Amino acid sequence: MSNYLEAGSIVAGAASLTLWVEYLGLTDTTVGLLGALSANGFGAAVGALISGFLVDRYGRKFIYKYNLLVYMLGILLITFSFSFPMLLVGYIVTGVSVGAGIPPSWTYIAEEAPKNERAARVGWGQFAWSMGPAVVLLLSVALAPLGLLGSRIIFFQLFVIAFFTWLFQRKIDESSIWEEQKKKDQATNQGGIFNKENLKELFTNRANLQALTLLVGVYAFWNMVAGVMGYFMPYIYETVGGLSSSQANLLQTFLWVLTVLSTYLVFIKFGDKVNRRLIFSVGAGMGIVAWIILSYGGMGTVELLAFVILWGIAAGFGAQAFYGLWSAELFHTKYRAAAQGFLFCTARVLVGLISLIIPAMITTLGFRTAGTVMIGLLIIHMVVGLLLAPETRGKSLEEIQTERYGTTGDSAFSKKAR
Repeated sequence: MSNYLEAGSIVAGAASLTLWVEYLGLTDTTVGLLGALSANGFGAAVGALISGFLVDRYGRKFIYKYNLLVYMLGILLITFSFSFPMLLVGYIVTGVSVGAGIPPSWTYIAEEAPKNERAARVGWGQFAWSMGPAVVLLLSVALAPLGLLGSRIIFFQLFVIAFFTWLFQRKIDESSIWEEQKKKDQATNQGGIFNKENLKELFTNRANLQALTLLVGVYAFWNMVAGVMGYFMPYIYETVGGLSSSQANLLQTFLWVLTVLSTYLVFIKFGDKVNRRLIFSVGAGMGIVAWIILSYGGMGTVELLAFVILWGIAAGFGAQAFYGLWSAELFHTKYRAAAQGFLFCTARVLVGLISLIIPAMITTLGFRTAGTVMIGLLIIHMVVGLLLAPETRGKSLEEIQTERYGTTGDSAFSKKAR
């Protein structure tokens, strides 16, 4: 449900962007600022970074006591906004909450999953993430006749769902793997999980540096493209492709429905059975082809459908699904969530930066130039993934941890450094 709410809030903002532009008279600069500081950019970056440290130190369920309360506050501010400052603050508050929910969600799912079903369990998180935009966009189409009031209703339904989700999340049990690690640290008088020594090790240990390189290369570069799509794509369909608001939202709905289906039919069904590098490469290649068609083929009906079908299917078993899986598998329990927080923060900062310039880039240089930039980012993410993707199928987190760090939890590099 965290994933549903997080993705839903991003796309709710995207689906209503042209309505807010008309209502508040927004410019390219203010539109870019909304995207940069929202759940799609810097707001989520700050929330993820803070949350990662807290979740490793105080437990996976700690964040669930408070996070959705912050989310509900931000959603209410957006729902009843009557000025740009109020809208912007609502986007920032919601963004911080969205980022804060990422490290505990992905970490908890992976830690509680059986070793032969970990990709499938993480896949269900990706499935829920994809359902959020699909539902929100369908509501956008249905409520389009109401204009901005329809958008306010969509945000309010997120508030209602968040309230009941918050009630349920407060009752979940703590991660058994985290509790075991906490007992080990207390027994050896290490000062608790995620102390200063652990923070240093996160960024000096050779195994960690390899994992950080893989995940920044794969997820951060892909996420700049996905982030632009998640927030600006309906806006691009309307301003560049000449579609109406309802047509743009319906097209994105179709894309997200394809993502939901491919998440289930490919990642959930085969992520624990088939070579993951092969699955990743197919999805990465389809994404690149999709953007080549959109950028250089124009925005006719055939090109738009080809783009939506290729990208929609590829996203279901693309970089985000593998990020959720690898970021949990490749780091030690004592700083697993902090690593995720750092990685998600890095990705969202980059999305925030590109969001600041995308509207102006499209206006001044044209969509083909912006599309070429997107293709370049996707090529980088594919190359990094093909070179560094690990094979961890069928192994428990403890087995992977021992392989990467040794029985003591330290790599040879880390030992030598001390």
